[in-house]
Amino acid sequence: MFIVVLSDYTGLISSLCSKNILLRESGTVVLPPSYLNPNPNLIVDSWSFPKSIQHLERTETGKTGEEQRQRAFWRTVMSTLLDIKSSVLRQVQRSQSFRRRADESAPSGAAAGSSSSLQEGGPEASVAREEGDEGDFFSKMKLILKKKETRQRLGRLEGVLHSSAPPPREPLGPSLAAESLPPTKKEVEMLFEEALYTVCYRSGLPSPEHVASEDKLFDYLQKVFSMSSSELEAALRRVKEAKPPTYSLKVTVVRAKNLLAKDANGFSDPYCMLGILIGQSPREQGEKKERKFSFRKRKEKVEKRNSARDVLPAKYIQVTEVKNSTLNPVWNEHFLFEIDDAANDQLHLDIWDHDDDVSVAEACKKLNEVIGFKGMGRYFKQIVKSARANGMAGASEDNADDFLGCLNIPIREIPVTGLDKWFRLEPRSSSSRVQGDCHLILKLITTQRDTSMSRRMSGFQVHGLLLSQLLQFEHGQDQPEAYSWKGELSGPAVTILSHHGTQTDLSALQLAMIHWQASSQHHQACSLDYCYLLELLGTIQEQWGEAAAALPRDQEESLASSFISFVEHALLLLRQLRELFPVTNSNAISRLEFLLRCLSQIHSLQPFRMVCPFQNELHVDIATALKKGTQDWYERLQRNWSPLGKPGLECLPGLISLADAVYDDLQASHSVYGKLFVSIVKVDLFGITYRQLEKLVAEEVQAPVEELSAGLEPGSAPGLFELYITLAEIQRLRTHLLTKDSPALALPGFHLQFLPAIRLWLQTLRDKTRQRLQKAVDVDKLEPMEATSKHSSSAADASLCFSQTQELWAQLAWPESAEALDLVTQLTEDICEAALYYPELVRKKVDTRPLALGEAVSEPLCIALNNVEHIRKATGQVLRGLEWPEPGGGSPGGLPRALKNRLLAMDEDLQREARNMIAHLTAKMVGDIKKYVQHISLSPDSIQNEEAIAPLMKYLDDKLILLSDSLVKENLCRVLEALWDLLLQVILQVLGANRDVSAEFYRRFYYTLEALVDFFHAEGQGLPLESLRDGHYKTLEEELRLNKCSTSECIEQYYLDKLKQGGGTTLSQRSMEQNKYGRLSVRCYYEAAEQRLAVEVLHAADLIALDANGLSDPFVIVELCPHHIFPLARSQRTQVKTKTLHPVYDELFHFSVPAELCRHRAACVVFTVMDHDWLSTNDFAGEAALALSNISGLSRPQVGSSARSMQPTTLHLRRPKANVKSALRMLEGRMDREAQEFVKKLKEMEKSMGDD
Repeated sequence: MFIVVLSDYTGLISSLCSKNILLRESGTVVLPPSYLNPNPNLIVDSWSFPKSIQHLERTETGKTGEEQRQRAFWRTVMSTLLDIKSSVLRQVQRSQSFRRRADESAPSGAAAGSSSSLQEGGPEASVAREEGDEGDFFSKMKLILKKKETRQRLGRLEGVLHSSAPPPREPLGPSLAAESLPPTKKEVEMLFEEALYTVCYRSGLPSPEHVASEDKLFDYLQKVFSMSSSELEAALRRVKEAKPPTYSLKVTVVRAKNLLAKDANGFSDPYCMLGILIGQSPREQGEKKERKFSFRKRKEKVEKRNSARDVLPAKYIQVTEVKNSTLNPVWNEHFLFEIDDAANDQLHLDIWDHDDDVSVAEACKKLNEVIGFKGMGRYFKQIVKSARANGMAGASEDNADDFLGCLNIPIREIPVTGLDKWFRLEPRSSSSRVQGDCHLILKLITTQRDTSMSRRMSGFQVHGLLLSQLLQFEHGQDQPEAYSWKGELSGPAVTILSHHGTQTDLSALQLAMIHWQASSQHHQACSLDYCYLLELLGTIQEQWGEAAAALPRDQEESLASSFISFVEHALLLLRQLRELFPVTNSNAISRLEFLLRCLSQIHSLQPFRMVCPFQNELHVDIATALKKGTQDWYERLQRNWSPLGKPGLECLPGLISLADAVYDDLQASHSVYGKLFVSIVKVDLFGITYRQLEKLVAEEVQAPVEELSAGLEPGSAPGLFELYITLAEIQRLRTHLLTKDSPALALPGFHLQFLPAIRLWLQTLRDKTRQRLQKAVDVDKLEPMEATSKHSSSAADASLCFSQTQELWAQLAWPESAEALDLVTQLTEDICEAALYYPELVRKKVDTRPLALGEAVSEPLCIALNNVEHIRKATGQVLRGLEWPEPGGGSPGGLPRALKNRLLAMDEDLQREARNMIAHLTAKMVGDIKKYVQHISLSPDSIQNEEAIAPLMKYLDDKLILLSDSLVKENLCRVLEALWDLLLQVILQVLGANRDVSAEFYRRFYYTLEALVDFFHAEGQGLPLESLRDGHYKTLEEELRLNKCSTSECIEQYYLDKLKQGGGTTLSQRSMEQNKYGRLSVRCYYEAAEQRLAVEVLHAADLIALDANGLSDPFVIVELCPHHIFPLARSQRTQVKTKTLHPVYDELFHFSVPAELCRHRAACVVFTVMDHDWLSTNDFAGEAALALSNISGLSRPQVGSSARSMQPTTLHLRRPKANVKSALRMLEGRMDREAQEFVKKLKEMEKSMGDD
């Protein structure tokens, strides 16, 4: 990593991040690893680079090769950083110059937000340096248009850079700020003694996280209370001289399950007898470790004992209610037992099945009522006897209660925090049969605590004071991120609090209340993590239940006070929402989220509704706080930027800055704050803020805007436009309002005041755009901007102008449809005029550049072509992106009709400009192309075709390589099309100038044509084959193909063309023109056995009238063609049918010809219909041809004599003039006898046709 210390220019964040360079908060720039060698780390002041490079050069000599390589690397690194430094300095200078200009007309707050926009580089930067006023104009426009985007981008960047920064410090809570008296020294000493007393008389089994060492706990308390060693010793003496506390065991018998059934009905009637077994010496415990104790034994077993030691003593015995007919009884009864020796005493519990009328349980209750066993040692045997004597002494021993199980729990094994557990029931002896479990809750507490604090206040209050003291001490130990402290206490603190809470008999609900009260009060003095406070509230809700009914009134009041105090503190923080929870600080936003969750949780708590029944609804309090905070914030803005008292244009910067600040605040309210408030506390923060600020801004800008619009000056148009853009953005935010039925807003209709300024701004934009295009072309060197692009700087600058215009219109978003249609129509026309103005400027610039000697394809001309194409695409994209109002017409979802028409016209104009440039380019290649084509025509027949066309192909390959490298794909295709058309025309010209040449001449050019097709198609990378084989290609290809054929092949082609025209098929002869000369029905088939062709002429219909009487005397000539295929087949004719246009012949003709000849692709039978004239030459009525390859007997087998019964074929008569005569034209130019005779015959037929 390479670190460079720069001055703190926050406006450079955007440009640095675009190069993957990070700017730290201290102003340090961190370059990415791609810039540097990953091994060394170096820190260099950016302003000392030249000295560092000189030092490297001075120490270069005398070094090893490795060291020299390392120093060469560092020289490169420093040179790179120097370049970055120079770039940064240029940007800083531009930023400072802009700030100086902005300071003259606006407060520093307004300029700071927009100066960073100048950091973005681009093609407009070079032009702006050359064009002066135009550069300033478009720079200002860019700042205006990009203000929102830049603001959002910098906001996101700032949020990223400060995501780990601590949130702003929150002020003190209202209660602490008003009066916060520290405890007196006497109170501190009393609390200190209370903590020492708790440590000295610890009881119960400590948890693993507790601190067992008493000395460590004393040292910890000494630090917490800031006591000296002497003070600690004195306090310990007083504690040890005080009376020890009395220990008691709280027992809750909850329930049992799966007990043994003792009654005949399959159930039992269980009850519990429980008490404390007096502690025993270790020797006695060793003797009886195998025996299970029980309060009651069988009579006979009791009598066997020889000493009192074998009878179990009980200090205090109590029983539960009897639950009839159940094996899963539920008692939920509470008992309290005093403990003399917590180290040795045990809790003993028996479960019995009640059987007799007056059981031991009832007797025990009576004895306890009359005598009481507290502090008295009794034997269980005497208790049983007394119970029986006072009850039914005569009852049978069979009616005694049945034993269901027992438990023995040593007091010393009960944890400090108590025990809530299911215990497995145990038998009295190995012969006892028991089953089931019992659920007990045990807690060892102290009473009669001899401390000053305990005598003055309740354990609830003392525990709260102790927790507050520990929180204050523990929070101070965690300084790095104190705001995120979640109340994590150290081991000594947890140990002391656990013992004190247990000893003072605080319930789980009371502990949760104390924890919340102490933490919430401490939070108002020193912020805690709201997530931690939310957890405390959840704990109160979980513990709130039956235990709440036993809470004293003073504890309820203290809980209510803590709730109210926290809510008031939170509302105070929400009034300072923007300052304490900025949107750019992720930690602050996270705290805001959990603060709102705490408020929502408090108001949803059952305890809050009970102890604070008269509080306002939460959303009312929050809305009131937000409104007050927004008003305070706006008044501070007014003090900084209010334009009141400033004349004319001087008020505009302040208005703009004020509107910008309001928009930024509303955007933050919608995107960040609003979502939190709506989802958590159901408060529409955005709606509240928008209505309040929108009204204030409307009142602020109304009078100054009216004054400026009344006396509009050119200098005020940019400022008014910028103000309008911001106000329009503010107005558009109203779409995010959740409630649409609110009172009318203040901003709608404000745009009418800005209409004159907008029109003036658009006129200025049109003029400045033409000026900028002119200067952009003037400074353009017609060189590619970079290796990946093929257009120059002027095209990029022009497209940027158009895109800025589109963005201008998008942000303008004029609300009135009629005015918007007028504005966008004019804007579209201005863009189209500028787009057509640009090619004119570029063409003039290209024309003024002289060509190098022998240069046919110049790179500047190619760049100019690419520029025009770039502008065509950019302009089309810009025009399609314009938002037209609804009255503009057009199909739904499509472009408006007016825009579509203008777009098509502009696109055609730009393509015409491109074609003109291409024609200019190809015109320089005409001479070379003619030379190489002429070379092909003059090449002797002895050389190979590849060798003859090689010079032309090399020339085209060289030029197209240059064109492919220089042109974009669209222009390359246009140039290829133009070159292709040029080549076809040149070849046609050469063919026209070379008549009476050999067929080899045409074969060579036919080869050339196909080679050119492959060359221009380039295996799918060039022109498509459909495009190449269309237009002039068809004419040329047909001429070459026919000229390279022999006379027989040309005659065959003539008949093939005749068949293609429909003479031999009936599938497509449906038009009226085809029926003009009538129809002829025939039947034709081949008789393979006789090897002859049978032709039946059946009848004709709708023949044309060729005689004066309106009729004809038709007959049909039947002949097989071409004659060179059927030299022995003579033509045959039907009889003449006089005076009819619908003759019926029914004549059969046979031609003895082999089947192989009939299958020739050009073989056909030609039917010529003539009109018989007695005194003159017969007239031609029409003809038709039928291909022989598809007739029955040749294409499909003939079955028996079924040929005569097959369906006849109807042929539509035609005249040769309707046929293609290309083959005939080729034959006319030939001098051989066969060709001349064929042409002569056809011409005689034409003479006999007369006029149609």
